[in-house]
Amino acid sequence: MNLLTDRLDLEKLPLLLQQLVLDVFSRLFHFLPESLLAYEPAVKSLVSIFLVIVPIIGVFCTLFAVVVMMERKGLGRMQNRLGPNRVGPFGMLQPAADGIKMLIKEDIVPANADHLVHFLAPCLLVLGSLISFSVIPFGKNLLPIDLECGLVFYFAGGAASELSIFMAGWSSHNKYSLLGAMRALAQLLSYEIPLILSTVPVVMLASSLEPSRIVAHQAGYTAWIIPHWFVCTPWGAIGFLLFFIASLAETNRSPFDLPEAESELIAGHLTEYSGFKYALFFMAEYLAMISISAIGITLFLGGWHAPCKFFEFIPSYFWFGGKLLFLLWMFIWIRATVPRLRIDQLMAFAWKFMIPLGLVNILVAAFWYKSLSWNFEGHDFLRWGIAVAVLGGCYCALARLLNEKSTASSKRTYRYAE
Repeated sequence: MNLLTDRLDLEKLPLLLQQLVLDVFSRLFHFLPESLLAYEPAVKSLVSIFLVIVPIIGVFCTLFAVVVMMERKGLGRMQNRLGPNRVGPFGMLQPAADGIKMLIKEDIVPANADHLVHFLAPCLLVLGSLISFSVIPFGKNLLPIDLECGLVFYFAGGAASELSIFMAGWSSHNKYSLLGAMRALAQLLSYEIPLILSTVPVVMLASSLEPSRIVAHQAGYTAWIIPHWFVCTPWGAIGFLLFFIASLAETNRSPFDLPEAESELIAGHLTEYSGFKYALFFMAEYLAMISISAIGITLFLGGWHAPCKFFEFIPSYFWFGGKLLFLLWMFIWIRATVPRLRIDQLMAFAWKFMIPLGLVNILVAAFWYKSLSWNFEGHDFLRWGIAVAVLGGCYCALARLLNEKSTASSKRTYRYAE
């Protein structure tokens, strides 16, 4: 009997050693700061802040350059052209060349502009984008700051974008900049409502505002291959769809890039910006795109969990990075394929379709949560059937209503002079 037990333990030994190595490596993120802080108790808070800020700035500013290069190459291929191919091997040094160009380019500020507010606007926008990374769990034990209200902190930090855009438009002392800023604010405020509504079902089902607990709630698999991610439920799929569409509008990406519609309002709130200040706006947009993709992964796509049980041996941060690159590629793909909307279509879609569907989705999630206590046979099929029927019927009704109103408003009567 002892011999059989020893044999079973030896068979499990490679798996146990592999899991031990992964756990030790993932805990290094917390062990290294704690060991360093033990020798510097007087400056503990400053060292801790430094150890969190430096990796965030280094990793995501580097990822910003990679995403810009990936987008320019991807759009070039989709449009049957090469894209950047002169600076460095395969054009890989083009982001560095663009950065140097922005640094040395002349910074022109209008004479009547508010110079202080004009300078602070892009700085505040970048700061708000970087702050949001501090509460996102990037892997097992890879969480910069663990806050019980981390989700509230994320959206509060992202709200700085509205203020900075208004600051940019007002301080430029240019009517085109001000009009562009006001139109951008109308878009951001309108689509922030469905963005928040799409996250409410997640908070209800996870019973927490803490991102790490939301990820932990999505652990586990059915039959080893079906993950317990929220996106694999009817309310989760609709919630993720609403979240992704709203994130396109919140990050000023096509087809919701009207705040920078060159053919209509020059360049919107960026009209009077040049040089490195313009580059900060450009960088903040991509950092916001990375950040909102990361929080979407946390809320709906299982965070750092593997897509099936068989791949759990791969480190968690690789799975999070793979999901992040996939969503970023979706942003690029949509930009290359979907045309820009009109401002009336954009606002109507938010208020007449996304917000009502988001409210119905909250009711369906509440029903789903209540139905988890059912214990009779066939309850899973009944729960899925009711949820799919309600959401599908609401989707079709709202889409039909929106299409009828848009068609009726687009009819024109042409009159000729006698």
